[in-house]
Amino acid sequence: MERNTTRKTALRGPLLQATAAVAVVTAMSLPTATLAEISGGVVRVGVINDQSGPLADLSGPGSVVAAELAIEDFKAMHPEIEVDLVSADHQNKPDIGAQIVRKWFDVDGVDMVADVSNSAVGLAVNALAKEANKIVGFAVIGTTELSGAQCAKTGLAWLHDNYNLVSGPVREYVGQGLDTWFFIAADYAFGHNMVAESETILAAAGGTSAGSVFHPLGNSDYASFLLQAQSSGAKVVAFGNAGSQLVTAMKQWNEFGMTEAGQKPVAELMFLTDVHSMGLKTAQGLSTVTAWYWDLNDETRAFGERFMARHGRAPTAPQASVYSSVFHYLKSVAAAGSDDTDAALAKMIETPVDDFFAPGGTIRADGKLVHDFYLVQAKKPDEMTKDWAYYDVVKTIPAAEAYLPLENSACPLVQK
Repeated sequence: MERNTTRKTALRGPLLQATAAVAVVTAMSLPTATLAEISGGVVRVGVINDQSGPLADLSGPGSVVAAELAIEDFKAMHPEIEVDLVSADHQNKPDIGAQIVRKWFDVDGVDMVADVSNSAVGLAVNALAKEANKIVGFAVIGTTELSGAQCAKTGLAWLHDNYNLVSGPVREYVGQGLDTWFFIAADYAFGHNMVAESETILAAAGGTSAGSVFHPLGNSDYASFLLQAQSSGAKVVAFGNAGSQLVTAMKQWNEFGMTEAGQKPVAELMFLTDVHSMGLKTAQGLSTVTAWYWDLNDETRAFGERFMARHGRAPTAPQASVYSSVFHYLKSVAAAGSDDTDAALAKMIETPVDDFFAPGGTIRADGKLVHDFYLVQAKKPDEMTKDWAYYDVVKTIPAAEAYLPLENSACPLVQK
């Protein structure tokens, strides 16, 4: 349930690292808004996600930190606008998530929600936001339904969906002759959608599915699933799970010696915290697609170091996306001079994103933020030269290649 605080992140004191903040803020400054229509005199942002379960490391409290940093940077530009931040744990339960968000919208005056980090909860929150005409910046929502048949003008897919995550690896590895795949996935909306997307793209690329198996959320024993993957004879075993589930599955994969047996593991959704938890000895060679990596360039590193000083660990792609969605929303409120949803949303859509997460990113008609992705591979233990620098970037996947073509979208908002 809702466990947090309402935080007035109006925020006291200087920015944590002024030099990093200048790099972020200077390029993003906007004219001072008239601010005639800020409801109640304050803009309220809510971060809801898994704060204590299997997805907590990759989003959780770190996403709240990311939102705090975004608000601090916005306040440096617009000290005249008061911003409150609330957060809550949905416990990966759609009914709990919906109950919290409904109260935020109906009682607490929350204007914008960020993160969510669970596909089933995300679909429930998206329906509420559509009804209430409130903006949500989604991270860690894999199901393509969110921007497909169940899309809403206020539901913005800021990080990725399952098409983004699976299309690059499938095409890359089928092209290398790794053309038979077996899937081990979580048994909820995200896992089922990921396998369905994978099998569609796999078939189009000339590959074959050798089967799939689904495990309960939070499962701890993957022996039977791994044995099924092994007996399938597939060249690739793809994992459609995340967080502690992937960590446990990969540890058991190594215990069974499955890499040595000739099968390639692919994490269809993996985060930096997963690699940290399993260690490079276990993770080495494991590949995935990510929307963002903190060690990409000087700007991403500046944010990464600032985040680490606050949170004690490097930011994941979802946490960086929370910063980006909150910051872009607040700048749009300032530009509109109002927290009215339609006015702020219009500014969000007409103004390209200008930050370290998705420079030049734009929001298209189905609510997807369009930006580049990266195919990465976990380093060998002796290749790591600094803390949390776990990935080698194999290739950049340009935005033009990373997304389902808009003309193929099932979103009713798309003009065809």
